[in-house]
Amino acid sequence: MYWETLPNWFWILNYLFLLITLVAAIYSVVKKIIDGLSIVAIVFTVTVPVIGLLNSLGRTEGMDELEYLVNQLQQGSVWSIVVIIGYLYLLIWWFLFLFKSKPKKGSY
Repeated sequence: MYWETLPNWFWILNYLFLLITLVAAIYSVVKKIIDGLSIVAIVFTVTVPVIGLLNSLGRTEGMDELEYLVNQLQQGSVWSIVVIIGYLYLLIWWFLFLFKSKPKKGSY
């Protein structure tokens, strides 16, 4: 019995994004750039893939993980809402991190 899954390049990009986010969030906490938001980013970086993986195991045959996530989101499943909010938070966190970590003009 084989389930459909997303292509390997998708998983590589997804886990690379999460790994880089985790490293950047830890750096942000150490350098005290946006430490409160970075702690939340660390929590989401660790929990969101675990929640997504555990809940995707119960999907029906013929659906990949993304189709199942969208299907569960349309049904109002709490885990899918948490996963979507987690990824959106991480994207917003990146914009804040990049904006806050830019050096000020005149400082070297």
